[in-house]
Amino acid sequence: MRLILSRKGFDSGSGGCPSPLLPDGSMLSLPIPDRRSPARYSDLSWNGRNVGDLVARLTRGRVRADHRAHLDPDVRREARPRAAGWRPSLGQCGIAQGHLRKQGVGAGDVFLFWGLFRAVDDGLRWAGPPEHHIWGWLQVDEVVAVDRARAERAATLAWASDHPHWNRDADPTNTLYLAGKDLSLPDLPARCCLGAGVFDSTAPQRRLTRADARGPSEWALPIAFLPRGRRALSYHDAAERWTPALSRGEVHLQVVGRGQEFVLDLDEYPEVVPWLERLLGRA
Repeated sequence: MRLILSRKGFDSGSGGCPSPLLPDGSMLSLPIPDRRSPARYSDLSWNGRNVGDLVARLTRGRVRADHRAHLDPDVRREARPRAAGWRPSLGQCGIAQGHLRKQGVGAGDVFLFWGLFRAVDDGLRWAGPPEHHIWGWLQVDEVVAVDRARAERAATLAWASDHPHWNRDADPTNTLYLAGKDLSLPDLPARCCLGAGVFDSTAPQRRLTRADARGPSEWALPIAFLPRGRRALSYHDAAERWTPALSRGEVHLQVVGRGQEFVLDLDEYPEVVPWLERLLGRA
C-alpha cells in the first residue's frame, strides 16, 4: 500500500488566494480555474451555499461565478447533479502522472488531499495566516487510461463525460483514479467509511503546518514519517528537510515548493498506517 499526499485546490498561483476556513470550523477546498472544464463555479454548491458566490467574494471578483472550475478531485456527490453510475475520481496527467506511475500507484493506495487554507470571518474577510490542511481522501479501486477508455468504454463510463480530465485533448498520460464504495484498511471495521470523501471541518490532526511555523510549508508530521535510513516521502530525500522533535512525537518537514504528489511506501513505513486509520476513521 502507498500513501500519496496530494496537493489540490486554490493557492496564490492557482486561483490567487487560499481556500477558506469558516468561523464555524468548516472548510471548503476551492477547485482551481480551468477554461476547458465543463463545470462553472456557479454550478457547484456546498453546505447550502453557491460556490460561485463564494469564489467571487473571496477573490474580490478576480474569479467570477461564471468562470469554469476544474472540479478535480471530484469526491463530493452533493456538489452538483450526478449522472447514473457516478464514482468519486481524481485525474492526473503529465509529469505528475509520470511520477505516480513510476512510484507504482494503483488499486488499494490512498490519496490524502491537502491544500492551502486561511481563516475568514463572517464577512468572508481574511482573518488569519495561510496554513496547509488535509481536506479529503480517495482510495484507488481502478486506474483508467482516459484516451483508451474514451474509445473502448464510453458507454460504461458515460458518467465521467463531465469530468475535466475526460474533456482534455488526446494525451497518453491522462489518467483517472476511481474510488471504490468503501474504504479498506487493515484495522478499520468493514464498511466504516466511504472510499472517497471530504472532511466537513478542520481539526488539529488535519493541520499540516506546525503551530510555530514561519510559513505554511513548515510541517509537523507524526514521528513515524521520519526516514531513519528508509526511502523518504518522494521529493523529500534531502536529510536537512527533516528535523526530529522527539519530545513531541513529531518530525518537522520543510516541504518542497510546488510538488503535487508526494508518495510514501507504507510497506516501509507500517507505523504510519495506524495514524492513517485514526485520521480516516473519524471521517
